Amino acid sequence: MKPLEQMNIVDDFLAGSLIGHKEYGEAASRYILSCILNRKIGKLNVVTQKFLIGDNPERHGIRLDVYLDEEDGEIFDVEPDKNNNAKDIAALPKRARFYHDKIDTANLSSGSNYDDLRDVIVIFIMPYDPFGLNRMVYTVKKSCVEVPDMPYDDGDRTIFLYTGGTEGHPTEQLRQLLHYMENSVAENACTKELMELHKMVEAVKQDGEVGLAYMKSFEREERIRKQGEAEGKAEEIIRLGRRFEKSKDEIVELLKEELGVKEENALEILEMYDK
Repeated sequence: MKPLEQMNIVDDFLAGSLIGHKEYGEAASRYILSCILNRKIGKLNVVTQKFLIGDNPERHGIRLDVYLDEEDGEIFDVEPDKNNNAKDIAALPKRARFYHDKIDTANLSSGSNYDDLRDVIVIFIMPYDPFGLNRMVYTVKKSCVEVPDMPYDDGDRTIFLYTGGTEGHPTEQLRQLLHYMENSVAENACTKELMELHKMVEAVKQDGEVGLAYMKSFEREERIRKQGEAEGKAEEIIRLGRRFEKSKDEIVELLKEELGVKEENALEILEMYDK
């Protein structure tokens, strides 16, 4: 993980910290959304890392990075995304579909009519091109295959923003915003509005509570990484031990020596591997 002071708004931790900040969150959110949608944004209720669980423990839930509820308006989910491996990119359309479904389900109470469903916009902001057409903006809505011009509005819209795109005709305001979000330094705050946003970003980076939250998230990721490395090492030790026909006791001794664990822990690891 990069140091907090070097983070940009496309980094989900900084984006969530900025938009969820008690002092700057709503103002930053309204400016960012107004640039993306090219309209004025009403009063917002901001929720960072909103969890929408599945219908039961075996069903997939989601964690929305930034959930914004506009008073008498639309619902927005803003997702900074840097996971640019091929599998994740290919799954983006289905990921967006799942997010829309979960948001709709959470916002339609029992006994409500379908026309009570709120309009929802899921916005992905990414430093890579999700569809390979070099466009800065990809706006996706459903339509009729046989009659593409037929009006069909179910209230769902997904917007994919590629910070480095050059094709298409986005507003200059959006171009400048995305350039700044990719590299959030003072030199890229080229307008009065962006300079105000940059001041908010710098203030959030200096906020003690944000720094503490970042340290905790860093420690958590380190624990997960080290646990993954240890699990991989244990698996390799057991695999090689079996290959060279080592006894159970010999494999346990190897696990104790290489992983620095007690005998009971080594036995647990071996039992888990054998399941």
